[in-house]
Amino acid sequence: MAKSLFEEKLYSREFLVTTEIGPAKGADVSEMIHHVDLLKDKVDAINITDHQSSVMRFPSIGGCLLVKERGGEPILQVTCRDRNRLALQADLLFAHSRGIHNVLCLTGDSIDVGDHKEAKPVFDLDSVQLLKMARTLESGTDFAGNQLKGAPQFCLGASVHPEADFIEPQLLKFDKKVAAGAQFFQTQGIFDLSSLRRFMQYASQFNVKILAGIIVMASARMAKYMNENVPGITVPQAVIDELATAEKGKGLQKGVEIAAKIMRTIGEEKLCHGVHIMAVGNERVVPDILEAADLVSVRA
Repeated sequence: MAKSLFEEKLYSREFLVTTEIGPAKGADVSEMIHHVDLLKDKVDAINITDHQSSVMRFPSIGGCLLVKERGGEPILQVTCRDRNRLALQADLLFAHSRGIHNVLCLTGDSIDVGDHKEAKPVFDLDSVQLLKMARTLESGTDFAGNQLKGAPQFCLGASVHPEADFIEPQLLKFDKKVAAGAQFFQTQGIFDLSSLRRFMQYASQFNVKILAGIIVMASARMAKYMNENVPGITVPQAVIDELATAEKGKGLQKGVEIAAKIMRTIGEEKLCHGVHIMAVGNERVVPDILEAADLVSVRA
């Protein structure tokens, strides 16, 4: 079976750019479609988040179908928080049947941080087991060893946090994810490039691709909120201070400048294999970041 377009690019020498779109909080997907149309030809693939921060939204798989319908390359995000292994396998088979082959395997944020605190978390599997399960499906059997009529094929990714306070547990989990079949990693937000350099010294021994996460901050207040409320995100005080210098109404513009500067350095120094832009509700500014980062020569 042919590889996905994203997987083909993954094994080229091209500097990759992915981004993500937050699904609608409701049935009106017109804004999602607008963002897909805006971004599909400017990036190599588009993630659709899966109830990010445990907030109920339009499903990732539905968003990925919209991306395909509009001519883009989707990356399905799958978390273990809301579904057991039966539902997860069914979703993966459905995704494959509709031509969605790129999958980011995540454990998922805690229910406590979301908007349905009374929901019952599942966590039947974690991200490492989810990767193993997807590879098992590819072998032609389900996770219980039963034969499948037709095996799917996936390009599998996972997450990693190079700026974690304690990096050793991250590296151990990274090793397990690589062994379980991850082909690419999209990192949590990178602000300290020295952390990325140290991580890449370790990660470069593996045949996997690393896309550095770039978070676009709209204000110092937003940065502080994310530090206090969003798991896995730590915005340094220096970045918060820089955002605070922005004139009134120009916080997002300053955030674009900061993101572009980090991206440009990563690209020029070839610190890793690409970047993953997380604009957090401001998807419209992704083209501005790409223009400001001026990655044309790196991606040529």
